[in-house]
Amino acid sequence: MGAEHDWTWPPSMDAVVAAPGSHRVLFDNDDVRVLEVTIAAGHREPEHTHRDPSVMIVDVPARIRYYQGDTLTFSSPADPVPAGTRASWMAPEGPHSVENVDDHPYHAIRVELKTHGRARPSQ
Repeated sequence: MGAEHDWTWPPSMDAVVAAPGSHRVLFDNDDVRVLEVTIAAGHREPEHTHRDPSVMIVDVPARIRYYQGDTLTFSSPADPVPAGTRASWMAPEGPHSVENVDDHPYHAIRVELKTHGRARPSQ
C-alpha cells in the first residue's frame, strides 16, 4: 500500500487551506498542483501538510527554521544557497511549519505530483 493511502490528516490541514498567507495555487489539474510559496521576513507560517510528493524550486532562499509541532527539526545555514540554484525532491509532509528568520522574504515554487510519478489510470 502506498503512502497516498496512509494519509491520516484532514483536508483542512492542506497548505492552501491551513496556510493561505504563504501558499498560493498557480496551476492545478488532475496530475499536478503548482504552488507559489512566500514567507515574509520574520514570519512563521501556520502548521499545514503537503499530501503529495513534489519538486521544490527555491528561487529566493532565506534562513529558515522548520518545525514539527513546537519542535525545531531543522535550521538552514547562515548563508543559504544562492538564488536560482536550488531544486529538491520533497516527500509528502505531515504537519509542519516554516519560520523565515532572515531579513528578506523566502520564495519558492512547489510542483506537487498528484499521480505520485505514475500515469493516471485509463478512464
